[in-house]
Amino acid sequence: MTTVEHSLPVLKTTERGRFGEAQSALREKFPARTPAVSWPATQAPRDEVVHRLAQHPFTAQNEATTRSRCRGVRYVLSWLEAQPGATWQERWTSTGAENLPKEDWLDLPRQWFTRTQGLVLRDSQLSPGLLMLICGDVIRPTSAWLLGRTSQHLGRAMASARDPEGFDLLSAQAASDKVPPAVLRIARHRISVILARNGGSISDITVGDCVDILEAQDVTHAATGDRTAFYRLLHRAGVFPPDAPSTIRAFTAGQGQLSVAEMIDRYEIACKPVRDLLVDYLCERQPALDYTSLSAVSRVLGSLFWRNLETHHPGINSLRLPAEVASAWKTRHRTKTTTTRSPDGSTVSVTSPRESARSDLATVRAFYLDLAQWAAEDPARWGPWAAPSPVTSAEANQKKHQRRVKAKMDQRTRERLPALPLLVSTSQRNRLQAAAVLAAARQAEPGTVFSVDGQTLFRPVLKSASGAKIWAQELEAPRTAARAARRDLTHEDHTAFWAWAAIEVLRHTGIRIEELCELSHHSLIQYRLPTTGELVPLLQIAPSKTDQERLILVTPELADVLSRIIMRVRDSNGIVASVAAYDPHERVWNPPMPLLFQHRIGIENRAMHPTCLRKYLGQALASAGLTDASGEPLTMQPHDFRRIFITDAVMNGMPPHIAQLVAGHRVIDTTMGYLAVYPREVIEAHRAFIARRRASRPGEEYRTPTDEEWDSFLGHFEKRKLSIGTCGRAFSTPCTHEHACLRCAMLRPDPAERPRLVEIRDNLIDRIAEAKREGWLGEVEGLETSLAGAEDKLAQMDAATARTATAVDLGMPGFTQIAGRASDT
Repeated sequence: MTTVEHSLPVLKTTERGRFGEAQSALREKFPARTPAVSWPATQAPRDEVVHRLAQHPFTAQNEATTRSRCRGVRYVLSWLEAQPGATWQERWTSTGAENLPKEDWLDLPRQWFTRTQGLVLRDSQLSPGLLMLICGDVIRPTSAWLLGRTSQHLGRAMASARDPEGFDLLSAQAASDKVPPAVLRIARHRISVILARNGGSISDITVGDCVDILEAQDVTHAATGDRTAFYRLLHRAGVFPPDAPSTIRAFTAGQGQLSVAEMIDRYEIACKPVRDLLVDYLCERQPALDYTSLSAVSRVLGSLFWRNLETHHPGINSLRLPAEVASAWKTRHRTKTTTTRSPDGSTVSVTSPRESARSDLATVRAFYLDLAQWAAEDPARWGPWAAPSPVTSAEANQKKHQRRVKAKMDQRTRERLPALPLLVSTSQRNRLQAAAVLAAARQAEPGTVFSVDGQTLFRPVLKSASGAKIWAQELEAPRTAARAARRDLTHEDHTAFWAWAAIEVLRHTGIRIEELCELSHHSLIQYRLPTTGELVPLLQIAPSKTDQERLILVTPELADVLSRIIMRVRDSNGIVASVAAYDPHERVWNPPMPLLFQHRIGIENRAMHPTCLRKYLGQALASAGLTDASGEPLTMQPHDFRRIFITDAVMNGMPPHIAQLVAGHRVIDTTMGYLAVYPREVIEAHRAFIARRRASRPGEEYRTPTDEEWDSFLGHFEKRKLSIGTCGRAFSTPCTHEHACLRCAMLRPDPAERPRLVEIRDNLIDRIAEAKREGWLGEVEGLETSLAGAEDKLAQMDAATARTATAVDLGMPGFTQIAGRASDT
């Protein structure tokens, strides 16, 4: 099932298949040889050509084969003599044979001989002659025509006739590198095609010649087997200069960095002034951004922002957007439409929220703000483009989104942390089991049955097997499904080992997947403690995302894993091969390094790609049978191990600022964002706080109370009930107002006792009037204070009654309504 996003405009030109500036410079540095128009061998007369090709080294050990070759040379030359041209190469080109598929070119000379001489020739009478003319450098067919024919005799004939010493050197190098015979045969054929097309010997082959052959293979689809082994053999044999790339994949289309202009031109912006502005803007920001970030900004500004505006508002040419245009764009940008295509061919379009919407809005707002600031510094250049930002600060605020992401990541970590022990034990069991089955299969002879670890397998006899892989077959499988039940034990051992290795290294180090793929033999270093002189093993992590190098202490468990990896990747001489790894983020080739995570493909050792390790991790999860809370199979990404590592480290006492240095974060807030805090931690921290507080207070406060003290405590609450409410003073504290409750702020009046309080208030009013009438002025002040307290308590009763009247009873929520709910505030 495939998913395609349709919210982006459809582009005619894509990044795939194009070359960046760095790759173009590499191709200019290693150009291919230009095929010559004429050379001495193709200018030679017929008799000289026939005589030379009848001599050593063009003769064969079999005399009959030699006669067949000489006869074929004369036939082909007779046919070519009748064609227009001054040289044999011009005559060959004029025949149009190279435009015919495969062996159809033979119809041309056959028809000519039948028409002119009445002869009926067979293919075997013509093909050997053309082969000798090619090996003798008399004619040079195109690479595409030679690859399309896939002659089985070209490699052997070219090795004996053109450059025996060069081919012997390649054979010796292939034996040293343990190249399978089938791979060597294909490589020799590709090298023979280069010699047939460009002439010369093996020492004359250039890097550009190999690149041309690689592209010709793509055109003719002649890519069976190891399509790059010939370059590896030539490079290892020392044919190329020292600065030549160690892998021909460095020249493959679609790799290499694009220039800023190429990034923007991917989206075919119609307004050239805006296109030039975006290029200039990105060029200004380029020194402060890595390639991945720069490409992401170009996508947001070039495609999601401006190209989207041009699609819906043709002719737009100003950054000063009307309110309705800006609002419509932001509405469109909040969602994306994807088309899901199922295996049966049906398609379903689904509209979903765009997760990066706020981040994209922040990028557009930064674009406008940068232009405004730069306009003040350089008005002539940036002033005409200064305009109000269509994105407000509130729309670009990502705090709420970040809190939501934090909650999701914490929940993800909590689900996967308990599953880690089972995943580790399963991967370890799979590794040991796959290694045991492979070892037993290697000891078993082809065509025999063997048993290991409770399994009974049959090792079939495969005629096409190259010896590099070991196959086995389930005995219980039906005969019709025998091929489907066949198991590649070599691949099973490979996937089980590297899944285990990746899981162990990730969980013990917390490094990123990109850093894992860049670990090399040189990453293992030793540090001697200055105090005790003890040697401490350290793992050096190369700079990746933050360009910050760091060191991680190697635990005994990690040391065991690394030692097993080194034992697996080193060759028979105990050397870890140096391989050139491609950085998919920066789109550059790193220099060859003895990487730990490498595997052999054909005759070339290649660095493992993160996608490959993710696939192996998925297989390990599937074999463990882990499920999430909904019962679906549990998924796990390499970055989950990083979050688990940081959470586990802090939970076990590592200070967060130390965890920050180990993880390689620039700020501690990032580290705390990775930390998933559990409620158990909060409870334990609170209990520890209470314990510390108790330790600092007198022990008498925490002794078991006597019966008299408990009765006194209960009696205190019995005495809190008053005629107009409840006293709120604490236990064992005296009454500050000497039981003048109307004046006390600790009295909590009861609205039900309002009539009683009204009666008391009216009585106070009458007493105040009587005291003034009788001249008892000493009592007036005290009675007025009590009256003010009564009025205040009546106001409190009225306010409590109003709140009760407007309250809505929401009921008691059920547990299912609140369980697992995450708050965004």
